[in-house]
Amino acid sequence: MLVTTMNDIPGRQIVEVYGEVTGLTVRARNIGVQFGAGLKSIFGGELQGLTKQLQDSRDEAKQRLIEQAQALGADAVIAMRFDTSEVAQNFQEVVAYGTAVKLG
Repeated sequence: MLVTTMNDIPGRQIVEVYGEVTGLTVRARNIGVQFGAGLKSIFGGELQGLTKQLQDSRDEAKQRLIEQAQALGADAVIAMRFDTSEVAQNFQEVVAYGTAVKLG
């Protein structure tokens, strides 16, 4: 499955558009990670625990997007984007979305 942020794929023709596909995950923040982040906010530096947690969320959302596109018969997703928001205190939503297409 080809997933790209581009609106087209050079050298390939889009022969069918299946429409929007999404992958969504909502995760609670790990209390240990938050404690470490609190200390880092004092001393500075990358919040590695939060970085890993966010990357895991993005990977999961993207995998769900791919599964939805495959279920439609698509072989590519174009114009893929991520969006994230805080659902409630300590809960984070990550959504991957794009357009499922069939390539010629």
